[in-house]
Amino acid sequence: MTDTVLPPWTAVDGFFLETLLRPDPLLDDILRRSDAAGLPSISVTPAQGKFLHLLASSASHILEIGTLGGYSTVWLARALQPGGRMITIEFEPRHAAVARETLRLAGLLESVDLRVGAALDILPGIASEHGPVFDFSFVDADKPGAPAYFDWAVRLSRPGGLIVVDNVVRNGALADPSDEDPRVVAMRRLVAQVAGDTRVSATGIQTVGSKGYDGFVMARVLPR
Repeated sequence: MTDTVLPPWTAVDGFFLETLLRPDPLLDDILRRSDAAGLPSISVTPAQGKFLHLLASSASHILEIGTLGGYSTVWLARALQPGGRMITIEFEPRHAAVARETLRLAGLLESVDLRVGAALDILPGIASEHGPVFDFSFVDADKPGAPAYFDWAVRLSRPGGLIVVDNVVRNGALADPSDEDPRVVAMRRLVAQVAGDTRVSATGIQTVGSKGYDGFVMARVLPR
């Protein structure tokens, strides 16, 4: 039998997991329960989760659009400052039920407000309740909705707030004008939108790891 050789980027992800990330049975259990519930295997990797945690480490208010099973939610909520609050939005009730149990097991139900439904229906209510208070926003929901979600994240962010939109590069298809996949088209529209948005300063970063080749857009909200 021939041993399976991992791609180098997958092997490096494993190396980082073993060396830089402390073992966390709860986070491992979140992924197992999500798989058992039949949720799509599209959560961020552990290294990416820790990256989000570090980016959000000074945040008092966090917004997440796209909860799935709550894996990234836990990484982000653990970064909150004492007394901080997080709002996370999930469209699928079945996913939200898994995420709610995740938050219960993590002891985060009091600091995380999980809202179920279409984000574009929920976000105006958040604006009415809270105004522009969010220090960090993570957009990782349906890709065609990303341009609208980004606009709302900017509107809901305080000056200096950071916004990350995931899964933008799409295995390089972002730069292929012949690729007409609606998710890819939406991401090209997002990048054009961000480029022309005078409310933010932004960049795009490519990533490679155990979940393949992708990347994100990151934007800082400028003083108004």
